[in-house]
Parts: sequence; structure tokens; C-alpha cells
Amino acid sequence: MNIGDKVRLLRAKEQGVVSRFLPGNMIEIEIEDGFRIPVMRSELVLVSPLEAERLLKPSIFEPQKTVTPSAPAILSNQGIYLAFIPVNDREYTLHLVNNTDWDFPYTLGEESAGAGGGVQFRGLQSGVLKPKGQQKMNDLYAHAKFEEWPTFVVQGLWFRAGKASLRAPLVKRFKARAATFFKAKTTVPVLNQPGFQTQLDADVAVDSSSGASPAAPAANRGGSNVSTQHRPATIRPEDLKAEMLKPKSESIGSSIERPSSVVDLHTEALLPSGTDKRTSADLLKLQLDTFDRSLENAIASGMQDITFIHGVGSGALRTELHKRLGKHPNVRFFEDAQKEKFGYGATKVTIK
Repeated sequence: MNIGDKVRLLRAKEQGVVSRFLPGNMIEIEIEDGFRIPVMRSELVLVSPLEAERLLKPSIFEPQKTVTPSAPAILSNQGIYLAFIPVNDREYTLHLVNNTDWDFPYTLGEESAGAGGGVQFRGLQSGVLKPKGQQKMNDLYAHAKFEEWPTFVVQGLWFRAGKASLRAPLVKRFKARAATFFKAKTTVPVLNQPGFQTQLDADVAVDSSSGASPAAPAANRGGSNVSTQHRPATIRPEDLKAEMLKPKSESIGSSIERPSSVVDLHTEALLPSGTDKRTSADLLKLQLDTFDRSLENAIASGMQDITFIHGVGSGALRTELHKRLGKHPNVRFFEDAQKEKFGYGATKVTIK
């Protein structure tokens, strides 16, 4: 079995292409909807060459649909955030959040002091944030090393299909300051989780005639948390020390709710009074939000494992859960949970 081979799961409907080999006799495959999932080698079988010719390709008998780009009314032009979500009372995860109705192609990196007093840049992530979307970065940032946090650099463009105003590129630098950072705790949009955030586009005009410039000096006007690498740091040691020595009743971890060891993600369990005309997309988002919140709370509260009941169905929810678990830095491993009790409709997660 080699990278690029077409494979099928023995005990599920999914089929896809081998994308890479993982430790522990695991293989990552990319399935039809673009998700990548880790699977045991013993659970896969190669697809014959005849089948492989048609795998992941639309049927020649299906009529091709022509999609004409449209430009619906813009509901939200601003709302690009850097958000720091507490994993526990010691570490934060970094998220880039797009709460606008624009596609947002971006790059995100770190600037820090290099050898000889220069500035060193490290790229973290690039991609396209869809409207009302977010991207979680892989690194964790320690509370105890707050003074050593780098300057975060976000560069982005704006795109909408059809007719839309031309917008200047977004270039922002953000350096966390103790005097203001810890006062900004709020519910982060899109994620709907408590955290600390800064809005990067609060002072960016939408109309190109407004004179908004992509150059660094103009791009760094506005919020007190945003600065260039040339602006002197204003972190006061006494402010940082006071924040770290706050009583537990005021700490980030004090509001963490320990979840049940078994979390049922079925919609009837999450919405016992009925779905109330929610769409399939709304219900899937509710299930994924419940999964993310329960997993993070389980990690933060020191649980060793947690089981999620997702059912069998089409397999879309199970696939997305496994994709997220495969990338989570605090997950040791995950597996089908108690087949005699749940069948193939639950996943047990062991936490580091």
C-alpha cells in the first residue's frame, strides 16, 4: 500500500486516497468530501484499478450543473479577530476568526527578536477563511511566558463572488500588552467560547475611495493592542504579576464545567424540545460546538478520557470528529468505544 493508492474502509462506507503514513500502524486517508481521517491499516482494503478510475470522480451519467456566481447583499464587512482561548489556567490556543461575509485569504506569522538585534519572522499558517469561519493554530502559548510572546502578523485579502467593492489588503501586527489584554475577556464570535480577543479590522474602510492603505503604518492605526515591531513594549511587570497572582475565584479556569464522561451528540439529546425548524447545517454546527466545548473542558478539568456518542448514520459527523481529534495536540489516541454497548456509533478519546 502506497501514498496515492485508492482504498476502502472494511467496516464503513468511506473510501478515499492514502495521503500519508502515521505511527502505530495508522494510515491517513483523504475521503470524498475532502476530510482526512486516521485509520488502522488492518481496516483498509485496496480498490481494484477498474473501481479506482471512477473513485472520487462524478458519474459520467450525472448532468453537470453550471453554477453562476452571485453577489448577495453584504451583511457584515468587518470582524477579523485574533482570539486566545484558555485550554486550562496555564495555556492558550490561538485562533484566527472571520466573522464577516467575505472570504479571507490570509497568512499568519510571528515576529520576534533575532540574532544581532534584528527581527525574525516565523510563518504559522496560511489559507482561506470562509465567512463565519475560524482556524486554530497548532502552538500553545503559556501564561507564565506572557512577556516572551511574539508579535503576531496577519496579512489578508478580501474576496466575494460577483460585484463587490475593491478593498485594500489587511496588514496588522498585534503585540499582547498585560495592561489591556486581560481586560478583554469576552465570548469569541464564531467559536462561542470565552477568551481574549483583538479585532484586526476595526479601523479598515470598506470603500476603496476611503484611502485605506495596505502599507504598514496605515494598517496599524487603531486599537491599543495593535502595534508594529518598532513601537516600544509597554508591559508593566507589576501588572503581569498582579494578574498571575489573582485568587482562584478570578482565574480563567474557575468557570470550567467538568463534562460527563459520556456525551451524547444526537440532536434529540441536545434538543429534547425539538429542532424548531433548524436546518441540517445548524444541527451539525450544534453537534460540533458541543463536541469542541466538552473536549476542551475535559482536558482543562484533568479528565483521562471522554466518550462521544455520534451514531452511525451517513458517517459525516464521525468523520469530522475523527479529523479534529487527529489534529488535537492534547489527544493521546481515540478508538471505537465499547462496540458491544454502542456498536460503531461512539468514539472514546484518551487525553494526554
